[in-house]
Amino acid sequence: ALILKKSCAPGLLVRPINGPAAAPGLASIFPPGLQAIYGECRRLYPDQANPLQVTAIVKYWLGGPDPLDYISMYRNVGCAAQDVQEHWHYISFGLSDLYGDNRVHEFTGQEGPSGFGFELTFRLKREVGETAPPTWPAELMQGLARYVFQSENTFCSGDHISWHSPLDNSESRIQHMLLTEDPQISPVHTPFGLVNFLQIVGVCTEELQAAQQWNGQGILELLRGVHVAGGPWLITDMRRGETMFDIDPHLQERVDQGIETEGSNLSGVSAKCVWDDLSRPSEDEEDSRSICIGSQPRRLSEKDTEQIREALRKGLEFNTKAALPPINSQKQGHDRPQSRKDSLESESSAAIIPHELVRTRQLESVHLKFNQESGTLLPLCLRGRLLHGRHFTYKSINGDTAITFVSTGVEGAFATEEHPYAAHGPWLQVNTHTGSWYTHTASSAYLMEWLQIRVLWNPLPDS
Repeated sequence: ALILKKSCAPGLLVRPINGPAAAPGLASIFPPGLQAIYGECRRLYPDQANPLQVTAIVKYWLGGPDPLDYISMYRNVGCAAQDVQEHWHYISFGLSDLYGDNRVHEFTGQEGPSGFGFELTFRLKREVGETAPPTWPAELMQGLARYVFQSENTFCSGDHISWHSPLDNSESRIQHMLLTEDPQISPVHTPFGLVNFLQIVGVCTEELQAAQQWNGQGILELLRGVHVAGGPWLITDMRRGETMFDIDPHLQERVDQGIETEGSNLSGVSAKCVWDDLSRPSEDEEDSRSICIGSQPRRLSEKDTEQIREALRKGLEFNTKAALPPINSQKQGHDRPQSRKDSLESESSAAIIPHELVRTRQLESVHLKFNQESGTLLPLCLRGRLLHGRHFTYKSINGDTAITFVSTGVEGAFATEEHPYAAHGPWLQVNTHTGSWYTHTASSAYLMEWLQIRVLWNPLPDS
């Protein structure tokens, strides 16, 4: 449950990071992480010491359902010189470590990230005559925070979020989100680590699909150049009825050119997917080297999990050399706290088979199943990734199953042209022989036909 109140903490207890204390003796009892973020807010909004604030009635660390302790809401006048319109600015408190006493986040040192290493922000266009900020963005931010806390997957700039519903529960076309760095709030160094600020940007379905097929950063840059679609500060207008492609048709040409020349930097997604080995005899179900679909799947080893996670994470980076990240047996550094659950780990109670004891198996034929949304990304996988000599991974949200399509020449792959289907525990790799269809004129259609001939494909329900 959430309540709306006037924030008294910023005005009474907080001082700017480099400014004088608000009151003698109070700074020492005010949570340092919260104080540091409030200080940055005071720098940006010196005339709004007491903004409206949405706060959880029962804090998350006391058993409440809402991970964000507070969401502050500021009135931003924009910037006429940059053609930035007036809007409401929302800032979250709780994804980073506010308290430093392990009540929510484990303290990992000042040099690494604070908590999850970021807070969320959102900029909503202020409507004419609007005197108070709408509160629905606070619930949206709480929903995203719940996902982060429950999955322990973090966000980064350029990520996209498929929401499939108007963000404000209206009839709006703005039904998905991209994430970018907040244009005004600087990263904050707190006593508990670094906090970055990721801004939520509402987008239409066509813009989300373009981000998937090309890359999030490229679409964000195009949105910055269209005033009504976001402008320089990427302000969300829930009443926007046209996509940026409707407003400027030439932008679609830029996206198509980017896909053609650069491909997609989306290297994988969490999905509903399963695979089965059609060449395995039914009586071989207890083979310790195989995965059993439809029953309790064996868990990925720690090393396999690390490699798949890094493959998904590094898809947001442009690399000149296609490679699955090497398996690293060493502990993670301070930038990936050991206390955080790996983003691809399962909560399955099945026993983990040590990496060294799992033999890579070559398979004769496989059966793949995806839900509809995951299946619609197959052309992206083929056109935007494999045709450019890269790889693409589907990681099951319901267990440890993972399916990675690789093109010939991707380093670290155990599926080869000679043995195109290979499995390492529940991790399947499919080598798609990219060289044989690089020059085909109808590449996507041809590749889909190739996939259906070589691999049996059945849809899974979305629900």
